[in-house]
Amino acid sequence: MTPNLAEIKNSMSQMQSKLEALMARVNEAEESISELEDGLVEEKAKIESGLKNIRSRMLREITDSMKCFNVRIIGIPDRVEKNRGLEEIYEETNIRVQEAERTPPKLNHDKPTPHHIKVHFANIRSKDTVLKAARAKKFLTYQGKGIRITSDLSTQTWNEKKGWGGIFKAFSEKNMQPRILYPARLSFRIDGEIKTFLIHQSLTKFVTTKPALQEILRRCRNRRYISQSHKSHL
Repeated sequence: MTPNLAEIKNSMSQMQSKLEALMARVNEAEESISELEDGLVEEKAKIESGLKNIRSRMLREITDSMKCFNVRIIGIPDRVEKNRGLEEIYEETNIRVQEAERTPPKLNHDKPTPHHIKVHFANIRSKDTVLKAARAKKFLTYQGKGIRITSDLSTQTWNEKKGWGGIFKAFSEKNMQPRILYPARLSFRIDGEIKTFLIHQSLTKFVTTKPALQEILRRCRNRRYISQSHKSHL
């Protein structure tokens, strides 16, 4: 029996419905694949960023380890001999300098502050002894002017250490007993516990669980305690 026109139209309608359903499934599959590809791209970017951070941190740690026997004397005028400035501490500790040099070695006449003096000791124990003696003095002077003595660190570590400055000041005002630990970790007391953070991002995650800390850091930003380069992390 030859199908009539109505049956043909019905069959075509069913085929059209099946085709539309199939196309919808194809579109869904394409969207899923696209989302998966986007996720893979995002995951790849995260991995690459993580590897970059790891390489950067490893390089910094290697640089810091190469400087582990060194200290920097800050504030001694450029015209003064490079092995002067800490005679009193050397006498107290009975430690002698193995090598000393200005850094950077070339004098920049446009720079108003004196070059640092980098002092190298024979071992890390000698370095720690000198730093401990310097901290005990609390205020060091040379020819009536204040000077400082610190560990010799990589530029990246110096910047990270400096970045904690505003937060350190704010936490000190709240009697949270903050400390900057070697090489650039922030330690402070909260709720009877001592917390330590190596990078600002880690502190940011912790702060989300502590409303009181959020308020302190908000005031830090308002009072411009935190440098612009570190505000984005808090």
